[in-house]
Amino acid sequence: MPTAVLVIGAAVFALGTSEFMLSGLLPEVADDLDVSIPTAGLLISAFAIGMVIGAPVLAAATQRLPRRLTLVVLLAVFGVSHLAGALAPGYGLLFASRVVSALACAGFWAVGAAVAISLVPVDARARAMAVLLGGLSVANIAGVPGGAVLGQHLGWRAAFWAVAALTALGLVGVLLFVPHTRPPSAEERVPLRTELRVYRERRVWLAMVTTALFAAGTFCFFSYLAPLLTEVTGLGEGWVPVVLVLYGFGALVGTWLGGRLADAHLFGTLYAGLAAASVVLALVALTARQPVAAVTLSGVLGLAAFLCGPGLNARIFNVAGAAPTLAGATATASFNAGNTFGPWAGGLVINVGLGYVWTAWLGALLLLAALVGAWLQARDDGRASGAARPGRRVAGGARRAAAPGSAPEPASEATPGTRGSPSAGE
Repeated sequence: MPTAVLVIGAAVFALGTSEFMLSGLLPEVADDLDVSIPTAGLLISAFAIGMVIGAPVLAAATQRLPRRLTLVVLLAVFGVSHLAGALAPGYGLLFASRVVSALACAGFWAVGAAVAISLVPVDARARAMAVLLGGLSVANIAGVPGGAVLGQHLGWRAAFWAVAALTALGLVGVLLFVPHTRPPSAEERVPLRTELRVYRERRVWLAMVTTALFAAGTFCFFSYLAPLLTEVTGLGEGWVPVVLVLYGFGALVGTWLGGRLADAHLFGTLYAGLAAASVVLALVALTARQPVAAVTLSGVLGLAAFLCGPGLNARIFNVAGAAPTLAGATATASFNAGNTFGPWAGGLVINVGLGYVWTAWLGALLLLAALVGAWLQARDDGRASGAARPGRRVAGGARRAAAPGSAPEPASEATPGTRGSPSAGE
Protein backbone atom coordinates (compact mmCIF):
# COMPACT_ATOMS: atom_id res chain seq x y z
CA MET A 1 0.00 0.00 0.00
CA PRO A 2 1.25 3.54 -0.75
CA THR A 3 2.38 5.47 2.32
CA ALA A 4 -0.34 8.07 1.76
CA VAL A 5 -3.03 5.39 2.11
CA LEU A 6 -1.51 4.25 5.39
CA VAL A 7 -1.41 7.84 6.66
CA ILE A 8 -5.05 8.41 5.76
CA GLY A 9 -5.89 5.19 7.58
CA ALA A 10 -4.00 6.48 10.62
CA ALA A 11 -5.95 9.77 10.52
CA VAL A 12 -9.14 7.73 10.38
CA PHE A 13 -8.13 6.36 13.79
CA ALA A 14 -8.91 9.75 15.35
CA LEU A 15 -12.17 10.04 13.42
CA GLY A 16 -13.20 6.51 14.34
CA THR A 17 -12.40 7.03 17.99
CA SER A 18 -14.77 9.99 18.04
CA GLU A 19 -17.48 8.24 16.05
CA PHE A 20 -17.63 5.17 18.30
CA MET A 21 -16.42 6.39 21.69
CA LEU A 22 -19.84 7.48 22.95
CA SER A 23 -20.90 3.82 22.92
CA GLY A 24 -18.67 3.41 25.98
CA LEU A 25 -19.54 6.79 27.53
CA LEU A 26 -23.34 6.92 27.40
CA PRO A 27 -23.91 6.38 31.14
CA GLU A 28 -21.39 9.10 32.06
CA VAL A 29 -22.75 11.58 29.52
CA ALA A 30 -26.36 10.89 30.55
CA ASP A 31 -25.57 11.39 34.25
CA ASP A 32 -23.55 14.57 33.73
CA LEU A 33 -26.05 16.24 31.38
CA ASP A 34 -29.12 14.92 33.24
CA VAL A 35 -30.69 13.12 30.25
CA SER A 36 -31.80 9.52 29.70
CA ILE A 37 -29.48 6.96 28.10
CA PRO A 38 -31.62 6.74 24.92
CA THR A 39 -31.47 10.55 24.68
CA ALA A 40 -27.70 10.43 25.08
CA GLY A 41 -27.72 7.73 22.40
CA LEU A 42 -29.12 10.28 19.97
CA LEU A 43 -25.69 11.94 20.04
CA ILE A 44 -24.52 8.90 18.05
CA SER A 45 -27.37 9.41 15.58
CA ALA A 46 -26.49 13.15 15.40
CA PHE A 47 -22.97 12.24 14.29
CA ALA A 48 -24.35 9.83 11.71
CA ILE A 49 -26.82 12.42 10.37
CA GLY A 50 -23.96 14.85 9.88
CA MET A 51 -22.05 12.15 8.01
CA VAL A 52 -25.01 11.40 5.71
CA ILE A 53 -25.46 15.07 4.83
CA GLY A 54 -21.82 16.06 4.81
CA ALA A 55 -20.41 13.33 2.60
CA PRO A 56 -22.11 14.25 -0.72
CA VAL A 57 -22.32 17.99 0.00
CA LEU A 58 -18.65 18.41 0.89
CA ALA A 59 -17.47 16.04 -1.83
CA ALA A 60 -19.26 18.18 -4.42
CA ALA A 61 -18.31 21.50 -2.80
CA THR A 62 -14.59 20.65 -2.69
CA GLN A 63 -14.45 19.12 -6.16
CA ARG A 64 -12.28 21.96 -7.50
CA LEU A 65 -9.93 22.11 -4.53
CA PRO A 66 -6.62 20.24 -4.11
CA ARG A 67 -7.34 17.06 -2.20
CA ARG A 68 -4.56 17.45 0.35
CA LEU A 69 -5.71 20.99 1.21
CA THR A 70 -9.26 19.68 1.60
CA LEU A 71 -8.14 16.94 3.97
CA VAL A 72 -6.14 19.41 6.09
CA VAL A 73 -9.03 21.89 6.41
CA LEU A 74 -11.51 19.16 7.30
CA LEU A 75 -9.21 17.75 9.99
CA ALA A 76 -8.80 21.25 11.45
CA VAL A 77 -12.57 21.74 11.66
CA PHE A 78 -12.93 18.29 13.19
CA GLY A 79 -10.40 19.07 15.91
CA VAL A 80 -11.93 22.46 16.78
CA SER A 81 -15.41 20.95 17.04
CA HIS A 82 -14.10 18.51 19.64
CA LEU A 83 -12.67 21.34 21.66
CA ALA A 84 -16.14 22.89 21.58
CA GLY A 85 -17.67 19.57 22.65
CA ALA A 86 -15.27 19.27 25.56
CA LEU A 87 -16.30 22.73 26.75
CA ALA A 88 -20.04 22.34 26.04
CA PRO A 89 -22.11 23.37 29.11
CA GLY A 90 -25.20 21.43 28.07
CA TYR A 91 -26.75 18.82 25.80
CA GLY A 92 -27.73 21.25 23.02
CA LEU A 93 -24.24 22.56 22.32
CA LEU A 94 -22.76 19.07 22.57
CA PHE A 95 -25.35 17.86 20.04
CA ALA A 96 -24.43 20.70 17.68
CA SER A 97 -20.70 20.00 18.05
CA ARG A 98 -21.32 16.37 17.12
CA VAL A 99 -23.11 17.40 13.93
CA VAL A 100 -20.31 19.80 12.92
CA SER A 101 -17.59 17.24 13.65
CA ALA A 102 -19.55 14.69 11.64
CA LEU A 103 -19.74 17.02 8.65
CA ALA A 104 -15.96 17.36 8.70
CA CYS A 105 -15.54 13.61 9.25
CA ALA A 106 -17.82 12.84 6.31
CA GLY A 107 -15.89 15.10 4.01
CA PHE A 108 -12.60 13.56 5.10
CA TRP A 109 -13.94 10.06 4.53
CA ALA A 110 -15.28 10.90 1.07
CA VAL A 111 -12.15 12.69 -0.12
CA GLY A 112 -9.76 10.36 1.71
CA ALA A 113 -11.41 7.28 0.23
CA ALA A 114 -11.20 8.81 -3.25
CA VAL A 115 -7.50 9.52 -2.72
CA ALA A 116 -6.87 5.97 -1.48
CA ILE A 117 -8.75 4.41 -4.39
CA SER A 118 -6.89 6.61 -6.89
CA LEU A 119 -3.51 5.44 -5.60
CA VAL A 120 -4.05 1.69 -6.09
CA PRO A 121 -5.02 -0.56 -9.02
CA VAL A 122 -8.61 -1.69 -9.37
CA ASP A 123 -7.86 -5.17 -8.03
CA ALA A 124 -6.59 -3.70 -4.76
CA ARG A 125 -9.56 -1.46 -3.97
CA ALA A 126 -10.95 -3.63 -1.19
CA ARG A 127 -7.49 -3.84 0.38
CA ALA A 128 -7.09 -0.06 0.22
CA MET A 129 -10.47 0.38 1.87
CA ALA A 130 -9.43 -2.23 4.43
CA VAL A 131 -6.56 0.08 5.43
CA LEU A 132 -9.02 2.91 6.07
CA LEU A 133 -11.38 0.58 7.89
CA GLY A 134 -8.34 -0.69 9.78
CA GLY A 135 -8.12 2.78 11.29
CA LEU A 136 -11.63 2.24 12.60
CA SER A 137 -10.70 -1.20 13.90
CA VAL A 138 -7.69 0.13 15.79
CA ALA A 139 -9.94 2.89 17.12
CA ASN A 140 -12.17 0.17 18.52
CA ILE A 141 -9.19 -1.63 20.06
CA ALA A 142 -7.45 1.38 21.58
CA GLY A 143 -9.36 4.61 21.08
CA VAL A 144 -12.86 3.61 22.16
CA PRO A 145 -11.80 1.60 25.25
CA GLY A 146 -9.31 4.37 26.05
CA GLY A 147 -12.10 6.89 25.85
CA ALA A 148 -14.21 4.75 28.18
CA VAL A 149 -11.36 4.59 30.70
CA LEU A 150 -10.85 8.35 30.50
CA GLY A 151 -14.58 8.88 30.92
CA GLN A 152 -14.75 6.68 33.99
CA HIS A 153 -11.73 8.25 35.72
CA LEU A 154 -11.46 11.83 34.41
CA GLY A 155 -14.93 12.50 33.05
CA TRP A 156 -16.31 12.09 29.52
CA ARG A 157 -14.95 15.50 28.46
CA ALA A 158 -11.40 14.16 28.76
CA ALA A 159 -12.14 11.82 25.86
CA PHE A 160 -13.02 14.81 23.67
CA TRP A 161 -9.74 16.54 24.56
CA ALA A 162 -7.88 13.36 23.64
CA VAL A 163 -9.57 13.16 20.22
CA ALA A 164 -8.62 16.78 19.52
CA ALA A 165 -4.97 15.89 20.21
CA LEU A 166 -5.13 12.80 17.98
CA THR A 167 -6.64 14.90 15.19
CA ALA A 168 -3.72 17.33 15.38
CA LEU A 169 -1.31 14.42 14.87
CA GLY A 170 -3.33 13.20 11.91
CA LEU A 171 -3.24 16.65 10.35
CA VAL A 172 0.56 16.71 10.57
CA GLY A 173 0.73 13.28 8.94
CA VAL A 174 -1.43 14.37 6.01
CA LEU A 175 0.73 17.47 5.48
CA LEU A 176 3.90 15.38 5.43
CA PHE A 177 2.91 12.32 3.42
CA VAL A 178 -0.20 12.81 1.27
CA PRO A 179 1.03 14.02 -2.14
CA HIS A 180 0.13 17.49 -3.31
CA THR A 181 -2.33 17.40 -6.18
CA ARG A 182 -3.59 20.20 -8.37
CA PRO A 183 -7.34 20.64 -8.79
CA PRO A 184 -8.66 18.77 -11.86
CA SER A 185 -9.06 20.95 -14.92
CA ALA A 186 -12.47 21.62 -16.43
CA GLU A 187 -11.70 19.02 -19.11
CA GLU A 188 -10.70 16.39 -16.54
CA ARG A 189 -13.62 16.99 -14.18
CA VAL A 190 -16.74 14.90 -14.59
CA PRO A 191 -19.69 17.33 -14.39
CA LEU A 192 -21.75 16.89 -11.24
CA ARG A 193 -24.88 16.49 -13.35
CA THR A 194 -23.23 13.57 -15.11
CA GLU A 195 -22.19 11.98 -11.81
CA LEU A 196 -25.73 12.23 -10.47
CA ARG A 197 -26.92 9.96 -13.27
CA VAL A 198 -25.49 6.93 -11.47
CA TYR A 199 -28.37 7.23 -8.99
CA ARG A 200 -30.75 6.18 -11.74
CA GLU A 201 -29.32 2.68 -11.57
CA ARG A 202 -30.97 -0.04 -9.50
CA ARG A 203 -27.63 -1.67 -8.65
CA VAL A 204 -26.34 1.55 -7.03
CA TRP A 205 -29.42 1.83 -4.83
CA LEU A 206 -29.26 -1.86 -3.92
CA ALA A 207 -25.63 -1.44 -2.85
CA MET A 208 -26.54 1.63 -0.80
CA VAL A 209 -29.54 0.00 0.92
CA THR A 210 -27.57 -3.18 1.69
CA THR A 211 -24.80 -1.11 3.26
CA ALA A 212 -27.26 0.97 5.29
CA LEU A 213 -29.04 -2.12 6.61
CA PHE A 214 -25.71 -3.65 7.62
CA ALA A 215 -24.69 -0.52 9.54
CA ALA A 216 -28.13 -0.18 11.14
CA GLY A 217 -28.05 -3.76 12.40
CA THR A 218 -24.56 -3.39 13.84
CA PHE A 219 -25.12 -0.01 15.51
CA CYS A 220 -28.57 -0.83 16.81
CA PHE A 221 -26.80 -3.18 19.22
CA PHE A 222 -23.30 -1.68 19.55
CA SER A 223 -24.58 1.76 20.57
CA TYR A 224 -26.10 0.28 23.74
CA LEU A 225 -23.45 -2.32 24.48
CA ALA A 226 -22.19 -0.55 27.63
CA PRO A 227 -25.56 -0.37 29.44
CA LEU A 228 -26.39 -3.92 28.34
CA LEU A 229 -23.18 -5.21 29.91
CA THR A 230 -23.71 -3.35 33.19
CA GLU A 231 -27.50 -3.61 33.59
CA VAL A 232 -28.35 -6.95 31.94
CA THR A 233 -25.17 -9.03 32.06
CA GLY A 234 -24.32 -7.68 35.51
CA LEU A 235 -20.69 -6.79 34.81
CA GLY A 236 -18.98 -3.88 36.54
CA GLU A 237 -18.26 -0.77 34.49
CA GLY A 238 -14.57 -1.69 34.49
CA TRP A 239 -15.44 -4.54 32.14
CA VAL A 240 -16.80 -2.19 29.47
CA PRO A 241 -13.36 -1.16 28.11
CA VAL A 242 -12.26 -4.82 28.15
CA VAL A 243 -15.23 -5.89 26.04
CA LEU A 244 -14.68 -2.96 23.67
CA VAL A 245 -11.07 -4.07 23.21
CA LEU A 246 -12.23 -7.59 22.34
CA TYR A 247 -14.73 -6.17 19.86
CA GLY A 248 -11.96 -4.04 18.38
CA PHE A 249 -9.57 -6.97 17.98
CA GLY A 250 -12.33 -8.92 16.28
CA ALA A 251 -12.98 -5.93 14.02
CA LEU A 252 -9.29 -5.67 13.10
CA VAL A 253 -9.10 -9.35 12.16
CA GLY A 254 -12.39 -9.11 10.26
CA THR A 255 -11.20 -6.06 8.31
CA TRP A 256 -7.92 -7.76 7.41
CA LEU A 257 -9.68 -10.91 6.20
CA GLY A 258 -12.44 -8.99 4.44
CA GLY A 259 -9.98 -6.83 2.54
CA ARG A 260 -8.25 -9.89 1.11
CA LEU A 261 -11.24 -12.15 0.55
CA ALA A 262 -13.55 -9.54 -0.97
CA ASP A 263 -11.19 -8.70 -3.82
CA ALA A 264 -11.53 -12.29 -5.06
CA HIS A 265 -14.87 -13.46 -3.61
CA LEU A 266 -16.94 -10.35 -2.95
CA PHE A 267 -20.42 -11.78 -2.56
CA GLY A 268 -19.21 -14.92 -0.82
CA THR A 269 -17.49 -12.72 1.76
CA LEU A 270 -20.64 -10.62 2.23
CA TYR A 271 -22.82 -13.72 2.64
CA ALA A 272 -20.48 -15.17 5.26
CA GLY A 273 -20.10 -11.94 7.24
CA LEU A 274 -23.76 -10.90 7.25
CA ALA A 275 -25.04 -14.36 8.11
CA ALA A 276 -22.47 -14.83 10.86
CA ALA A 277 -23.14 -11.40 12.39
CA SER A 278 -26.90 -12.01 12.49
CA VAL A 279 -26.40 -15.38 14.17
CA VAL A 280 -24.00 -13.87 16.71
CA LEU A 281 -26.50 -11.14 17.64
CA ALA A 282 -29.23 -13.74 18.10
CA LEU A 283 -26.91 -15.68 20.41
CA VAL A 284 -26.13 -12.48 22.33
CA ALA A 285 -29.84 -11.94 22.87
CA LEU A 286 -30.26 -15.50 24.14
CA THR A 287 -27.22 -15.44 26.45
CA ALA A 288 -27.08 -11.77 27.50
CA ARG A 289 -27.28 -12.66 31.22
CA GLN A 290 -24.29 -15.00 31.03
CA PRO A 291 -21.07 -12.96 31.38
CA VAL A 292 -18.71 -15.38 29.63
CA ALA A 293 -21.01 -15.70 26.62
CA ALA A 294 -21.66 -11.95 26.37
CA VAL A 295 -17.96 -11.09 26.51
CA THR A 296 -16.91 -13.78 24.03
CA LEU A 297 -19.67 -13.07 21.54
CA SER A 298 -18.85 -9.36 21.52
CA GLY A 299 -15.41 -10.18 20.12
CA VAL A 300 -16.86 -12.58 17.55
CA LEU A 301 -19.37 -9.93 16.49
CA GLY A 302 -16.55 -7.49 15.71
CA LEU A 303 -14.93 -10.06 13.42
CA ALA A 304 -18.15 -11.02 11.63
CA ALA A 305 -19.38 -7.46 11.14
CA PHE A 306 -16.11 -5.95 9.92
CA LEU A 307 -15.58 -8.85 7.54
CA CYS A 308 -18.24 -7.13 5.41
CA GLY A 309 -16.88 -3.58 5.52
CA PRO A 310 -14.21 -3.62 2.78
CA GLY A 311 -16.46 -5.48 0.37
CA LEU A 312 -19.42 -3.16 0.91
CA ASN A 313 -17.18 -0.14 0.28
CA ALA A 314 -15.56 -1.65 -2.80
CA ARG A 315 -18.94 -2.66 -4.21
CA ILE A 316 -20.22 0.92 -4.11
CA PHE A 317 -17.05 2.21 -5.78
CA ASN A 318 -17.47 -0.41 -8.50
CA VAL A 319 -21.13 0.21 -9.30
CA ALA A 320 -20.75 4.02 -9.00
CA GLY A 321 -17.60 4.13 -11.13
CA ALA A 322 -19.07 6.83 -13.38
CA ALA A 323 -19.17 9.20 -10.38
CA PRO A 324 -15.55 9.57 -9.19
CA THR A 325 -16.42 12.48 -6.88
CA LEU A 326 -19.61 11.07 -5.41
CA ALA A 327 -18.61 7.40 -5.12
CA GLY A 328 -16.79 7.87 -1.81
CA ALA A 329 -19.55 10.15 -0.56
CA THR A 330 -22.14 7.54 -1.51
CA ALA A 331 -20.35 4.85 0.49
CA THR A 332 -19.96 7.15 3.50
CA ALA A 333 -23.57 8.32 3.37
CA SER A 334 -24.86 4.76 3.06
CA PHE A 335 -22.98 3.52 6.11
CA ASN A 336 -24.07 6.49 8.15
CA ALA A 337 -27.68 6.34 7.08
CA GLY A 338 -27.60 2.99 8.86
CA ASN A 339 -25.64 4.49 11.75
CA THR A 340 -28.43 7.08 12.10
CA PHE A 341 -31.27 4.60 12.02
CA GLY A 342 -29.64 1.93 14.18
CA PRO A 343 -29.20 3.88 17.45
CA TRP A 344 -32.62 5.50 16.99
CA ALA A 345 -34.29 2.12 16.48
CA GLY A 346 -32.40 0.65 19.43
CA GLY A 347 -33.48 3.55 21.63
CA LEU A 348 -37.07 3.03 20.48
CA VAL A 349 -37.23 -0.60 21.57
CA ILE A 350 -35.67 0.38 24.90
CA ASN A 351 -38.16 3.20 25.47
CA VAL A 352 -41.19 1.01 24.76
CA GLY A 353 -40.04 -1.35 27.50
CA LEU A 354 -38.53 -4.23 25.54
CA GLY A 355 -35.13 -3.67 27.11
CA TYR A 356 -31.52 -3.72 25.95
CA VAL A 357 -31.66 -7.36 24.85
CA TRP A 358 -34.03 -6.41 22.05
CA THR A 359 -31.37 -4.22 20.47
CA ALA A 360 -29.62 -7.49 19.63
CA TRP A 361 -32.77 -9.12 18.23
CA LEU A 362 -33.55 -6.09 16.07
CA GLY A 363 -29.94 -5.89 14.92
CA ALA A 364 -30.07 -9.53 13.83
CA LEU A 365 -33.21 -8.89 11.77
CA LEU A 366 -31.66 -5.88 10.06
CA LEU A 367 -28.55 -7.89 9.18
CA LEU A 368 -30.71 -10.62 7.66
CA ALA A 369 -32.36 -7.94 5.52
CA ALA A 370 -28.87 -6.83 4.41
CA LEU A 371 -28.11 -10.45 3.50
CA VAL A 372 -31.16 -10.44 1.22
CA GLY A 373 -29.87 -7.22 -0.34
CA ALA A 374 -26.51 -8.84 -1.09
CA TRP A 375 -28.28 -11.80 -2.70
CA LEU A 376 -30.36 -9.47 -4.88
CA GLN A 377 -27.20 -7.72 -6.05
CA ALA A 378 -25.54 -11.00 -6.96
CA ARG A 379 -28.67 -12.12 -8.83
CA ASP A 380 -28.83 -8.86 -10.80
CA ASP A 381 -25.16 -9.11 -11.72
CA GLY A 382 -25.67 -12.66 -12.88
CA ARG A 383 -28.56 -11.61 -15.11
CA ALA A 384 -26.56 -8.69 -16.51
CA SER A 385 -23.67 -11.04 -17.31
CA GLY A 386 -26.00 -13.41 -19.11
CA ALA A 387 -27.54 -10.60 -21.11
CA ALA A 388 -24.12 -9.22 -22.07
CA ARG A 389 -22.89 -12.61 -23.32
CA PRO A 390 -25.87 -14.67 -24.42
CA GLY A 391 -25.25 -18.35 -24.91
CA ARG A 392 -21.82 -18.24 -23.34
CA ARG A 393 -21.04 -19.88 -20.01
CA VAL A 394 -18.08 -18.48 -18.12
CA ALA A 395 -16.71 -20.00 -14.94
CA GLY A 396 -17.01 -17.76 -11.93
CA GLY A 397 -19.41 -15.36 -13.67
CA ALA A 398 -18.94 -13.23 -16.78
CA ARG A 399 -17.96 -9.62 -16.69
CA ARG A 400 -21.11 -7.52 -16.79
CA ALA A 401 -21.56 -4.58 -19.10
CA ALA A 402 -20.24 -1.42 -17.54
CA ALA A 403 -22.35 1.67 -17.05
CA PRO A 404 -21.73 4.49 -19.51
CA GLY A 405 -18.57 6.33 -18.54
CA SER A 406 -17.43 3.77 -16.00
CA ALA A 407 -14.51 1.43 -16.04
CA PRO A 408 -15.28 -2.26 -16.64
CA GLU A 409 -15.86 -4.06 -13.40
CA PRO A 410 -13.63 -7.01 -12.47
CA ALA A 411 -15.04 -10.39 -13.39
CA SER A 412 -15.24 -11.54 -9.81
CA GLU A 413 -17.60 -8.67 -9.00
CA ALA A 414 -20.51 -10.42 -10.65
CA THR A 415 -20.27 -13.62 -8.69
CA PRO A 416 -17.69 -15.13 -6.39
CA GLY A 417 -14.71 -16.06 -8.53
CA THR A 418 -11.04 -15.33 -8.83
CA ARG A 419 -9.17 -12.14 -9.56
CA GLY A 420 -5.61 -11.48 -10.64
CA SER A 421 -2.71 -11.74 -8.28
CA PRO A 422 -2.14 -8.98 -5.74
CA SER A 423 -0.44 -5.90 -7.05
CA ALA A 424 3.25 -5.47 -6.51
CA GLY A 425 2.58 -2.26 -4.60
CA GLU A 426 0.73 -4.03 -1.78
